[in-house]
Amino acid sequence: MRPAHRPQTAWCDPAIGRSWPSRNALARTDSILCRRFHPPPRIPPSRSDSNLHRSADLSALLQALDRRLLAQRPAAAAPLGWRCFQIGLFLLAASAFLGGLFLLVALILGSRGRRPLLAGGTNRLLLLVAALMALGCFGAYSGWLSWVGLGNWLPFFWAFWGFQPYLATAAARRRVALVLVAATVPVILTGLGQLWWGWHGPFQALGGLVIWHLKPGGNPPGRLAGLFDYANIAGSWLVLAWPLLLAALLQPRLDPRRRAVVLLLAVALVTAVFLTDSRNAWGGLLLAVPLVAGPLSWVWLLPLLALAVAVIAAASLVGVPELIQAPARAVVPEGIWGRLSDLHYAGQRPQEITRLAQWKVAFGLIAERPWLGWGAAAFSLIYPLRTGHWHGHPHNLPIDLALSHGVPVALLLVAFVVALLLRALGPALLRGGVFDRGWWTAALVLAALHATDMPFYDSRINVAGWVLLAGLRAMVRPEGPVAMEAGGS
Repeated sequence: MRPAHRPQTAWCDPAIGRSWPSRNALARTDSILCRRFHPPPRIPPSRSDSNLHRSADLSALLQALDRRLLAQRPAAAAPLGWRCFQIGLFLLAASAFLGGLFLLVALILGSRGRRPLLAGGTNRLLLLVAALMALGCFGAYSGWLSWVGLGNWLPFFWAFWGFQPYLATAAARRRVALVLVAATVPVILTGLGQLWWGWHGPFQALGGLVIWHLKPGGNPPGRLAGLFDYANIAGSWLVLAWPLLLAALLQPRLDPRRRAVVLLLAVALVTAVFLTDSRNAWGGLLLAVPLVAGPLSWVWLLPLLALAVAVIAAASLVGVPELIQAPARAVVPEGIWGRLSDLHYAGQRPQEITRLAQWKVAFGLIAERPWLGWGAAAFSLIYPLRTGHWHGHPHNLPIDLALSHGVPVALLLVAFVVALLLRALGPALLRGGVFDRGWWTAALVLAALHATDMPFYDSRINVAGWVLLAGLRAMVRPEGPVAMEAGGS
């Protein structure tokens, strides 16, 4: 038999006694060297491969975002509703239309699978108020406007009930508080840009569905308004978010870099509030600090705040002796004491446009129709006839309620808000964490603003206010299971 053929790998040179590689081995070596020094050309990826990679990256990003949205969802809240609730609140300040669409979906889903609407005493009270409001519309002085005015109340009674599942836990309220803080960033940026960098609109997006009417130089001129129609309304939104931002700043175990970002945002918000020139908003800033800081800080914080308020009052009030007022005005900026003392408008305002004059006329109208009122928007029709000056509202929510819908409605709604604040006082302010204190304080500050103004006529303020009230109700008496699904913050 012939031996199996083996490839020759080397041959021997008898002259020098050294083995040399065979021709086959040399060929293989040349092939290896060619591949090493002359690699084969790479074929560029096709367009379809690039699109696939981009689609995969986008899909991974959306999945990560969805996991973030689903984190800390209360067990009683529908997953889709929890997503829409957060997105709607995030978009609310920038676009009431887009934010409202998402919140409507959340409201519908939050109303499913619940106990009957009449099961709770609070709900029955709001239904009674709604019935009285509707009954008053039949004989209202303002006619069809009274029916339109119900839109400022009846849908929000439903929202108060339907939003509670999304606010059933302290972790969920913390998440919503941070969403509202994030929603405030566009208000701050556009407001500062309006005054400092000359930004002005209108800016439009989505074919006109989103419009920012950014007036050059603010509205009124020189006062920050940002995304809102008027400086006082912008101040109301900013000071509503202030306790929540302060809670984020004071929360324990926060990463130093994140705390620095929150501190920068807090400085920007305080600056924006100052630039609104809104005295109500300035007061809200001071009121929120000791309440969010908590009772343990009151020993040293309250005396400091009392001293600051005393110096500001000495600089601003009429009748303070010059010996005291002059040093106080040297410390307090003129922009503050001049605004508080109404220095720039002294003697220029007719008596009929002051709040005291408006309240005097309003009390007379309430006495004429105490039970069912004159109807929504009646004040704006009657006040010019009585005084010759137009005003859209009397700058006080309880008075406006009594004038428009009757004294019983005003008493019931004021008692409803006060009772919620008092019942949540212990769970939030005395025993709760910093975010529950911030939540309670935001609700108190917004309620206090309505003693001398009416920011709730802006739908964004109205929505945020009822979300805060729903959170207080959930804080006092959570409905259904309150366990959360696993997930990070």
